[in-house]
Amino acid sequence: MALRHEDRELAFTPAYQLRELIKQKRLSPVKLLEALFRRAQEINPKISAYLTLAQEEAYKAAHEAEKALSVGGELGSLHGIPVSLKDIVETKGMRTTWGSAVFRNNIPQTEGPMVKRLKQAGAIIIGKTNTPECGLSAFTENKLANTRNPWNTEQTSGGSSGGAAAAVAAGISPLAQGSDGGGSIRIPASLCGVFGLKPTNGRVPQHVHDWGISHVSCLGPITRNVRDAALMLNVIAEPDKSDYTCIRTPHPDYLKALDNKLKTLRIAWSLDLDYGLPVDPEVAGAFKHAVKVFEQLGHRVEEAAPRTGLPFDTFAASAGTMYFVGDEFFLEEHPDEITDYLKAFLETARNLTGIEVAKSWLEVERIRGALLDFFEEYDLLLTPTTAVPTSKIGHKIGQRDTSLGKGGFSPFNCVFNLSRNPAASVPCGFSSDGLPIGLQIVGRLEDDITVLRASAAFEEVCPWADKYPPVS
Repeated sequence: MALRHEDRELAFTPAYQLRELIKQKRLSPVKLLEALFRRAQEINPKISAYLTLAQEEAYKAAHEAEKALSVGGELGSLHGIPVSLKDIVETKGMRTTWGSAVFRNNIPQTEGPMVKRLKQAGAIIIGKTNTPECGLSAFTENKLANTRNPWNTEQTSGGSSGGAAAAVAAGISPLAQGSDGGGSIRIPASLCGVFGLKPTNGRVPQHVHDWGISHVSCLGPITRNVRDAALMLNVIAEPDKSDYTCIRTPHPDYLKALDNKLKTLRIAWSLDLDYGLPVDPEVAGAFKHAVKVFEQLGHRVEEAAPRTGLPFDTFAASAGTMYFVGDEFFLEEHPDEITDYLKAFLETARNLTGIEVAKSWLEVERIRGALLDFFEEYDLLLTPTTAVPTSKIGHKIGQRDTSLGKGGFSPFNCVFNLSRNPAASVPCGFSSDGLPIGLQIVGRLEDDITVLRASAAFEEVCPWADKYPPVS
């Protein structure tokens, strides 16, 4: 099947523009969905971004959206817009595998507040994107499928929201939901050349049946541009009492905030967060160019890093044991059916002592304090998103995240899950092999707006959404 030119144009139209076209009755939700499914049927076999394409459910929702347009009345802010969900999030009546062969036929009967809000806003759930087993790797490879990078299908898309980022990059998901427990939105966004936002932890309510409510995990958008991320965040960020960890205060209007001019900021940058770890020269070059862009925009930019120290052992103990509480049954009931990395992760967590876990929590508090102090002096912190552009499917780079206690090729992410700060990955260049490189922009707690505004300002000067991968 040859990909249609008009389908491609629709697929890469920003979601905020699709919304206006639908509301003006210049675009049919059914026609939009047909175009995306035609593309997905051609592209998905090449990259395995989706584990499930929910065509029957999606077409039913699209016809209902079209009927609502003809009747008139108030429409939701995502009316008729297709959205993909990471397959670590439960969807009522729709297969949810958590990237595990153990759950290849699992059909949940519940779903969380984020999914309900997307549907209430008129979004059409088109499918479930691939994830490493239980989301516990920076590589989206499991016993169901390996997600490949649309920029080079021999390369990984990253993880754990690798399917989501690959789907957005390839133009088979206008909006994608990701989750981030240690870099899982930012890493694949960087490797696939799209925008990914880890909001302030607690800003988007979670569902305890997804992968458990955790002090490090959060849900957020992966999109081709910043404005689409703000549009999606407006829908999913409402407080919900079912998540006792979520922020209870109403969120600001993120989309409207992008219309306001960014004030002069004091911005810190650090190539390696003073970790003393190597960074690929091409990543370093693209990063330093991005820093200069912020200088040219008139901001006060200087080199500085928070005094966090290496966070990896702390992350392994405090986060690893919390995930173990929900996933221990895999070791007890399915030891021969799970991936090596999930088994290693769970065994590492199981062997930690109570004293080691208690010490890790003390260290979490120290790290949070260091970031609070740092952001009293600075508005933003810039780092590379990952230390290298990407790696081949199945090929190790440093520590291959068999244990999340090591930084591996993505050492600059998990510390901001521990501290709970908002952080985005913004495309900032390409390697000599044509692989995307990402810039990480970190803000102070609950100041997601400044992260979004800074990302949008960078996007205006250095646009990326007009660049399409070979598999698209």
